[in-house]
Amino acid sequence: MEEFDFLVIGSGSGLEVANVAANQGQSVAVVEKGPLGGTCLNRGCIPSKHLLYHADVLETIERADEFDIETTVEDVAFADIVRKVNEEVGEDAASIRSGLRSSSQHELFEGEGRFVDDRTVEIASGEDEGTRLRAETVLIATGTRPSIPDIDGIEEVPYMTSTDALQVESPPDHLVIVGGGYIAAELGHFFGTFGSDVTIVGRRPTLLPTADAEVAAAFTDRYAARFTVHTGHAATAVSESDGTITLEAQPYEYGEDGGIVADEGGVTVTGDELLVAAGRRPNTDALNPAATGVETDDRGFVETDEYLQTGAEGVWALGDVVGEYLLKHSANHEARAVARNLFGSDPEPVDYTAMPFAVFSSPEVAGVGARERELREAGREYATNTYRFEDTARGDAMNASGFVKVIIDPEGEILGCHIVGPEASTLIQEVVVAMTAGSGTVRDIREAIHVHPALPEVVQRAFSGRFSRGDGHQH
Repeated sequence: MEEFDFLVIGSGSGLEVANVAANQGQSVAVVEKGPLGGTCLNRGCIPSKHLLYHADVLETIERADEFDIETTVEDVAFADIVRKVNEEVGEDAASIRSGLRSSSQHELFEGEGRFVDDRTVEIASGEDEGTRLRAETVLIATGTRPSIPDIDGIEEVPYMTSTDALQVESPPDHLVIVGGGYIAAELGHFFGTFGSDVTIVGRRPTLLPTADAEVAAAFTDRYAARFTVHTGHAATAVSESDGTITLEAQPYEYGEDGGIVADEGGVTVTGDELLVAAGRRPNTDALNPAATGVETDDRGFVETDEYLQTGAEGVWALGDVVGEYLLKHSANHEARAVARNLFGSDPEPVDYTAMPFAVFSSPEVAGVGARERELREAGREYATNTYRFEDTARGDAMNASGFVKVIIDPEGEILGCHIVGPEASTLIQEVVVAMTAGSGTVRDIREAIHVHPALPEVVQRAFSGRFSRGDGHQH
């Protein structure tokens, strides 16, 4: 048995805490079964956004005729694009591995770790199989992986997950996507821009169901004009014959006890490739967290308190595996909180009040704070205002469409902001800063000087107009 002061399982954002521990003079063990760097670097944010930017460039070129510019795309080296992105990712992962291997402050154990006793981990497979480690402090940061829904025939049919899709070197002729969330939206944009016919089948009434309802509805309309979209349908069966994938889906309804499939009015869609993008599941099933006294919820996510400490003494968790926000910037935020709470003098709860999200689709979607339906269901007083991109000088010049929606309370405090349109992922940051570092009121943004004519004016004007109360009255 090897003894350490600090042990982290997973090499994504958990490494930030491990580095703080090392800088405090502690002995540090890192356990990782896959490429170093975690989901974001290897299977998520980094490769997907690199690839999506290529799609954005091609889309911009193809829209040039809107601005009386004639262009011709002679060729797209799709395979080269994918290879270069994955090679760069592989080099980054290898660099992290090399850094840990050469560090005198870290010791890397490669393989799948599982708990066998209190704060005791055994490497169950991989290069260091059989090694047992124990530490005074253990951090669980094992992330998530694609979830595969219970679809009749799915085990007999070739399908891609988001991980596989990032390595495909030729766009499918006709791609069928199961799922209507941000992964489906982003990969639909990517493959659709590079020539695939795309069909999306999602259970919820709209795509991006976790976004504000007004934004989600607008986004769904845009995608329905671009692709074949079947919302409100659950995939029930899939089969393959002579290279053709056939997917059957039935109407899906949400009852008091959860969703139900209604066996009438279903749809049948076909394609040559199937992408399953139906959510994520936590990597705790092989971890055996109960052996160290760590509890998980009914979906398998690790349960923690507001400081990210589990119910087991000396065991902490962060990132996707805790299920709060499955976002890299959330995991980084949590890593800073865990480091502060472990090594600082005054523990503080993790503050999620201004946690933004962004979807790098076309159009982009971003948001922060409360959604209108949440406030309405909670019986809170609120007011909203919306301003359209095309009503600003820059938005008009760009032939942009979309809007910024602001939600405030009766005192002018910002409760939420939601955007659908170009550069939404950038524009939302002004609101995040106001909610985090300013007084968090309408005045913070309305009275700040904005460059004219620049796109951020759409945000300022959304905060400057006449707000309508949740009951329909204006003030």
